[in-house]
Amino acid sequence: MKIRTTPIAALFLLTGCDNAQISAPAGPLPEVGIVTLMSQPVPVVSELTGRTSAALSAEVRPQVGGIIQKRLFNEGDTVKAGQALYQIDPSSFKASYDEAAAALKQAQSLVQADCQKAQRYAQLVKDDGVSRQDAEDAQATCAQDKASVESKKAALESARISLNWTTVTAPISGRIGISSVTPGALVTAQQDTALATIRGLDTMYVDLTRSSADLLRLRKQTLSTNSDTLSVSLILEDGSTYSEKGRLALTEVAVDESTGSVTLRAVFPNPKQQLLPGMFVRAKVDEGIMDDAILAPQQGITRDAKGNATALVVNTSNKVEQRTLQTGDTYGDKWLVLSGLNAGDKLIVEGSGKVTTGQEVKAEAVKTDGGDA
Repeated sequence: MKIRTTPIAALFLLTGCDNAQISAPAGPLPEVGIVTLMSQPVPVVSELTGRTSAALSAEVRPQVGGIIQKRLFNEGDTVKAGQALYQIDPSSFKASYDEAAAALKQAQSLVQADCQKAQRYAQLVKDDGVSRQDAEDAQATCAQDKASVESKKAALESARISLNWTTVTAPISGRIGISSVTPGALVTAQQDTALATIRGLDTMYVDLTRSSADLLRLRKQTLSTNSDTLSVSLILEDGSTYSEKGRLALTEVAVDESTGSVTLRAVFPNPKQQLLPGMFVRAKVDEGIMDDAILAPQQGITRDAKGNATALVVNTSNKVEQRTLQTGDTYGDKWLVLSGLNAGDKLIVEGSGKVTTGQEVKAEAVKTDGGDA
């Protein structure tokens, strides 16, 4: 069957062919939500772990050997320096003291007799009443007797010290722990096992560990100081915050070769003796203030397969650009950005999943929880 085409129909066919050759108009640009970053002063706080130890501690050991007769304290009591703690049987030491005292009296008697003789001979030798040799011998005997007296005095003092040591006293003031001996036990001078340990709990040390790499990073940052710089607060094992603030006293001058860490020591007042030696704690150290810090919302920071922090920003050409970052600690819902982002950068926080690097986008400012736009 043959179809006839009218002029009007041919016109419509021609128009349709022309439209097919015209390309469709481009679609709208994808929209992303951005936050314009601003620099701001941020306190740099490091959270470290550590353990407590007593600032003052002494182990009680006997200075002489013998049998313990009495224990003169209650375990766990607060004792004062010089307070009697144990009594060792003093019998043999008392006898040695009495013997030394008698020897001193004998030596003193000899001094009196021999030195008077030496004085008489010194007068007689002038009149040839005695020989010069006899006078000199008498003087030598007097001098020897005086030296003997000094020796006997030293022996008596040594015996007195040993006798006093039979009463074992507290070397420092503090809380005394459990006794390792009971009455009737034999102890020896300077034995390895302590009789008890006394700890001063009014001031406590907290020894913290920090990696040497972290220490180097902090020292490279330009931090300003304030009155709280190097102040330390503690979080106890039950999650509560210790009421007293401490101060960082020192940083160890060497790195532990086995762990690659450095020890820091903080000092804390302990008026209520809430801190006990050996407690595991977390400490927050105020390192100072970073004046021009960049805080980026966490939703704008991702990690690649290697664990590196990355972010997408909208550049001045309204195109997506990827940055590799170095991040520090978190501050609420934000990361501290150490490198990779600058003030004025437009960080993509919404819609990053539907755009690719180099793509032109339409940026819309959004508000974060902190109110930044």
